[in-house]
Amino acid sequence: MAPSHAVRCCQRGLSWIPVIFINLVVCWSYYAYVVELCIYTIANTEEQVIYLIVFHVFFFMFIWSYWKTIISKPASPSKEFCLPKADKELYEKEEFPEAQQEILKRVARNLPVYTRTGSGAIRYCDRCQLIKPDRCHHCSTCDRCVLKMDHHCPWVNNCVGFSNYKFFVLFLAYSMLYCVYIAATVLQYFIKFWTLCRRRAIEHCPENHLPDTHAKFHVLFLFFVAGMFFISILSLFSYHLWLVGKNRTTIEAFRAPVFRNGPDKNGFTLGFRKNVTQVFGDQKKCWCLPLYSSLGDGYTFPTRLVNADSEQGNVEHQVIKCTVDGQTNPRPLSESQNHLLGNNMHSEEQKDSSLANIEVCQPVSITMENES
Repeated sequence: MAPSHAVRCCQRGLSWIPVIFINLVVCWSYYAYVVELCIYTIANTEEQVIYLIVFHVFFFMFIWSYWKTIISKPASPSKEFCLPKADKELYEKEEFPEAQQEILKRVARNLPVYTRTGSGAIRYCDRCQLIKPDRCHHCSTCDRCVLKMDHHCPWVNNCVGFSNYKFFVLFLAYSMLYCVYIAATVLQYFIKFWTLCRRRAIEHCPENHLPDTHAKFHVLFLFFVAGMFFISILSLFSYHLWLVGKNRTTIEAFRAPVFRNGPDKNGFTLGFRKNVTQVFGDQKKCWCLPLYSSLGDGYTFPTRLVNADSEQGNVEHQVIKCTVDGQTNPRPLSESQNHLLGNNMHSEEQKDSSLANIEVCQPVSITMENES
């Protein structure tokens, strides 16, 4: 027991190395830009002031969003998703998977759970001993189930999910702006220092040239580091913007969520505007601030799925009910979910059969008549 605990403590300590590395790089970049560039290199006072003010704005927003991503505790399922004591004992005693699934199905009837495993079974976490809510996954690094899990990021030493996904996207945005601003403002001095280094061996430096001090090494290296990080962050930021627009997580992008009628990679898509609103909230003034404003509760999500009743067969003017999360929600929708659904939810892809006479019956369900 002791060795296992010691190994776990060592793993937790080592997991902070990437975070420490990033913070050391950021601290050095602050010193190199503020002290070596703005104070020791730039002679124009007006230029110094402008550079420093804009730099500190980007620096503050970058640090704020970065540490909000780190310190935000991943949201985990509540106790209502755990098996009752009697059902848990029956589940552990059963040797056959089919019998265990029957127990899980009986418990899941009272829960807002509509996604399934690839084989159509109830998604159950043996490690946490609970039924997984929709879009919830178990993180082996954090050793917990995380609501709307996107991925585990070693650079923030945290799981990116429902509670901090907005902070993570803002962290990528402001870190990219931080890098591109440094590279853009350092470029002219990078060229001058580079020219100085190449000409110093063959001719004397003109009097109006930059001073030949140790600042040149900071400026040269600062440009390369800022450019390198900008290129790497740009690709990651672009990818997550695409995910936000499609209302998918990184896990769902590689493995489509499975519903009762099969897998659907666009199952949670509500349209670009509402997809963005679900992550950033409905108050645009808060979109650029690392303040929590995401909509929903992390357990239930509006979907665009249309589930046909298999027992009805081919009936003329068959009525197909499209409800939140795939079927009638056993508990009322939150205000934010009603706002997301609105009165005009449209699917992104048109099915082979035309859908007509769309009528909104309740905030919970949308009735559609399929004319064959």
